[in-house]
Amino acid sequence: MNILLIGSGGRENAIAWKLVQSPKCDKLFIAPGNAGSQRFGINLPVSGTDFDGLKNAVLQNDIRMLVVGPEDPLVKGVRDFFETDAELKHVMVIGPGKAGAMLEGSKDFSKKFMFRNSVPTARYATFDASTIQDGYNFLETLKAPYVLKADGLAAGKGVLIIQNLEEAKRELHAMLVDSKFGNASSTVVIEEFLKGIELSVFVLTNGKQYVILPEAKDYKRIGEGDTGPNTGGMGAVSPVPFADETFMQKVETRIVKPTIDGLHKEGIPYTGFVFIGLMNVDGEPFVIEYNARMGDPETEVVVPRIKNDLVQLFEDTANLRLDQVRLDISTETALTVILASKGYPGDIEKGKTIHGLETCSDSLVFHAGTSEREGAIITSGGRVLAITSMAPSIEEAQKKSMACANAISFEGKYFRKDIGDDLKGVV
Repeated sequence: MNILLIGSGGRENAIAWKLVQSPKCDKLFIAPGNAGSQRFGINLPVSGTDFDGLKNAVLQNDIRMLVVGPEDPLVKGVRDFFETDAELKHVMVIGPGKAGAMLEGSKDFSKKFMFRNSVPTARYATFDASTIQDGYNFLETLKAPYVLKADGLAAGKGVLIIQNLEEAKRELHAMLVDSKFGNASSTVVIEEFLKGIELSVFVLTNGKQYVILPEAKDYKRIGEGDTGPNTGGMGAVSPVPFADETFMQKVETRIVKPTIDGLHKEGIPYTGFVFIGLMNVDGEPFVIEYNARMGDPETEVVVPRIKNDLVQLFEDTANLRLDQVRLDISTETALTVILASKGYPGDIEKGKTIHGLETCSDSLVFHAGTSEREGAIITSGGRVLAITSMAPSIEEAQKKSMACANAISFEGKYFRKDIGDDLKGVV
């Protein structure tokens, strides 16, 4: 079959790399893709939120499966658009509808969903500009650090963790009154801080059945030692050593099953991925957030560990056969390091020529913010490349990714050298 994949980042590069390995994939199209996705299929100059453009692409190229990478098209209802169009409703869509995507599209909605369905999470309250004084008062009932979350989509940057109460109040004002994150922060969720170790768990579901994919730990802050501002993610590791069988059993029983049951009970159809951001608090899992798609850069370490045919897995999801699926997961460690542009996550410099891509034979190089100009690959985003390596241990995978990261060059290149350090020796 012909498949259309929406997206242009490292996540989509990793998914494309996996899809074309399937004998079921005849042709892969990527909209809009990047300089690296051309290795796997045909890039189409169509935005993921241009639904009419996607329809034309589907009809012109006899597309039978649509795989949605990023959150924006999901929250804006790409699945609903396909399901209600007579010419498109035959297309198998991997990604939830608008109602299911609210798990990510609204932090307030997702927190209420967790409480309704007894999913363990932090205490919280929600505020807008008219209740900002109540927000200040709620902050005073909490202990530092203070967690402020923009309710809507903010490209992974709408969460602030602040140590000082007065600064937290200033940031709440900046979000609600000064529109720090635009419309995304017209409503703000303030949460109690959970102290522990973060990890992400990924579930593929059709709303009735589910499979749990490999877990991962990502590294959000720009600086080594987890310092500096939050980013979209500077690296990731899978598996996570402390996520042992006992812990993952708690995750399934207390979080995954109540989440899928809750969607079903509340009449929310859901076909696609549920990303569950967790905090391990002294061996007990708590949900920080839901996303309605795979994470980035976690996808770049999760997908390479899955040995199953991904197209078949998606077909089994859509056709209610997930209960017959047995996942075959590599026992090796996958570790990815993000090469970023100078200035990221703030104002960045683009258009820098990338050299040395051909030198990394021991690693997978997934393109994120790249484009092509006059035959050269150039930088076009904050996160430029994801360097993924697989090996029997974290130390070996890290060594391979670092060697590749050093071999590739472009002006202003930056990457963290400590990805995975905190997990070495962890049991």
